[in-house]
Amino acid sequence: MGHSTLNQNQPKLARKGKWSGKKLNEALWGWMFILPTVIGLIILNIIPIFRTLYQSFFKTGAFGKGNIFVGLENYRKMFNDEAVWQALINTFKYAIVEVPFSIAIALVLAVLLNREIKGRTIYRTIYFLPMVAAPAAIAMVWRWLYNSEFGLINHILNSLGLPSVNWISDPKIAYISIAIVGIWSVIGYNMILFLAGLQEIPTDYYEAAEIDGASAVKQFFSITIPLISPTMFFVTVTRVIAALQVFDSIYMMIGITNPALYKTQSLVYLFYKYSFVEYNRGYGSAIVMLLLAIIMIITAIQVICQKKWVNYN
Repeated sequence: MGHSTLNQNQPKLARKGKWSGKKLNEALWGWMFILPTVIGLIILNIIPIFRTLYQSFFKTGAFGKGNIFVGLENYRKMFNDEAVWQALINTFKYAIVEVPFSIAIALVLAVLLNREIKGRTIYRTIYFLPMVAAPAAIAMVWRWLYNSEFGLINHILNSLGLPSVNWISDPKIAYISIAIVGIWSVIGYNMILFLAGLQEIPTDYYEAAEIDGASAVKQFFSITIPLISPTMFFVTVTRVIAALQVFDSIYMMIGITNPALYKTQSLVYLFYKYSFVEYNRGYGSAIVMLLLAIIMIITAIQVICQKKWVNYN
């Protein structure tokens, strides 16, 4: 009897061992596929973060050598630096303009281009083109468009009998001009993400809504928005992080002699200025750590709040 029970359990143990070996093999292959990404993440992101944190406690020595440990002195200096707080305000102002408009416009375009219209593939390509263009090239083109004397935008305004506008030299509106460039550059990328989310929504919902007499606007707010909310959450988080790190458009469009520089320079621009122009890398590292803390706090708030508005059903 005992021998028979033992024989019955052997196949089960063999099958269990077989499945364990298969799962182990799958896990090993999975790790092999993601290993290059993990290594790149560690080398290019994780290690630099800790090196930056370490550098923020030092004052850069002469010719970049002989760093002097100063403890929290860089952080004390940073919290008393008006330029840092102004740069923080500038960064938030840019993000407040760029993020909502880039998401809203991209979502509307995605809904329109998700329908069966003639030439929609061409339209999708046109809207996505700015994403594959070099940021420096984009900034230089927009700098010419914004030129107060020879720019195309002011030329159109003058032809309509309107006065010229100092788009990137007026401190009151320069950050808006830069944000417009950011919106234009990222609309295509956001649109593609929204298109992917829209194509996952079953058409049955819209057909049932039409039978009930729901208008297109009602369908958009009652069906599209709730079901695409996971994609919206992802786009919002990534766009906020990217907007808070704005640098290239400011660097390329706003010169060091521009009167609007103080009202447009971001925290990353200030980090570049102190670290690579004035060679005060310790102080620049402290500014970056401030930005990192802000991004982490905002992201944590978004993750907590997403439970109230993101629909995963």
